[in-house]
Amino acid sequence: MADCSTISKNSEKSSEDRRAGHPLATGTDGLRDPFGRLHESLRISVTDRCNIRCFYCMPAGPISFLPRDEILSYEEIARVADIAARLGLRKLRITGGEPLVRAEVWELIARLRKNRRIEEIALTTNGMLLAEQAEPLRRAGLDRLNISLDTLREEVFERISRRKGLDRVLEGITAARAAGFDRIRLNALSIRGLTEDDIVPLADYALGHGMELRFIEFMPLDAEEGWASEQVLSGAEVRRVIEAAFGALLPAPRSVASQPAVDYMLKDRPGRIGFINPVSAPFCGACDRLRLTAEGQIRNCLFSTTEWDVRKFLRMQDEGAEQASAIARQFTHAVEAKKAGHGIDSPDFLRPERSMYQIGG
Repeated sequence: MADCSTISKNSEKSSEDRRAGHPLATGTDGLRDPFGRLHESLRISVTDRCNIRCFYCMPAGPISFLPRDEILSYEEIARVADIAARLGLRKLRITGGEPLVRAEVWELIARLRKNRRIEEIALTTNGMLLAEQAEPLRRAGLDRLNISLDTLREEVFERISRRKGLDRVLEGITAARAAGFDRIRLNALSIRGLTEDDIVPLADYALGHGMELRFIEFMPLDAEEGWASEQVLSGAEVRRVIEAAFGALLPAPRSVASQPAVDYMLKDRPGRIGFINPVSAPFCGACDRLRLTAEGQIRNCLFSTTEWDVRKFLRMQDEGAEQASAIARQFTHAVEAKKAGHGIDSPDFLRPERSMYQIGG
């Protein structure tokens, strides 16, 4: 397999590739699906393992995780990322499971950072291991952190995650700020009957520490299939609670047209509060995201029931143009098959067989 220096050199050869008729040279207009959406974002899961057991993501009982030899190596991930970047996917987010349980994940960040086509690298984490890893992640070139924080109450944290550890998450956030991360976003899942009393404290905490906060509606991706529409605490309801406590929320400019959140600001307080409403207000019309699972399957939607295998091509003996072309075709096929929307609100919606921890957040 080619090392990172080879990958970086390959990234600088686009003009030579075009002259030579390279299989990736035809993607000058990027990856557009049948609805005209240009894809620029790739979410890369590095593991299906996690150190907590949130009920909206993983089952409580014993779990059969993927064998180590089925998980993509960092070298293989970097290879796919290079091909993806040459196809126009230049914004990466590292996910899991919990990505920080993967040994020295900052080494992957450093590999990806050397690729000049990649414009942004973010990472989504539950924060439990962040205090120990914030500094090496920052040194490796990680641009942005998304940290899951559904509550500031330990008893609710334990009900959701089935583990203790809220203090460790808060320590991780403090360590990340001290390490120099100035782009930290907190993600809070909104669940009726459980997190209503956390809305105002979370907003106050995020705004007081200069961090973005996004409330996310509960989606049908829980491993135990206990999701019911009655559990969805809608973004509109959460917004009303915040406005009652802090005053009117004013629309904030959209920094990225394809972002899933609708962001707001307060008139007299810095910071942003956003709402991701996949159930009550689907945002599929501007989706620019693809996903790569930990074992090397491309998914064109979080709720997709089809996957496109790239691992089988990564492990071919031929590592040259034939391999790159085959992997590029898998990306193309995935984008060509993308539907207009996820269809949660449709009567013929089919829930994916895999749960969030197996797909990658």
